[in-house]
Amino acid sequence: MSTDNTPGAGNTEQVRLSAFVHGHVQGVGFRWWTRSRALELGLVGSASNLADGRVHVVAEGPRDKVLALLDALRSGTTPGRVDLVVESIDPPRGGLVGFVER
Repeated sequence: MSTDNTPGAGNTEQVRLSAFVHGHVQGVGFRWWTRSRALELGLVGSASNLADGRVHVVAEGPRDKVLALLDALRSGTTPGRVDLVVESIDPPRGGLVGFVER
């Protein structure tokens, strides 16, 4: 991991995003849209519907790409309606291949 705190430094540091997306995000193509954005960014992970109506997005890759996906989730251009995104960014765990919808 990068320990350089210079703005813009560490963009290739590998991280894991776990984001819980609240709003009207099920049954509107949100997971497909998220998968498309993640693959464009070269990320691996998943987008999963939860029983309470949220979508859980897990993505691993370079920090700048993961943050770009997080920005996209909050952009207002997603299918459906995103009211809130609660995220954590942690060290990668690995073991992910491709980006899947669940």
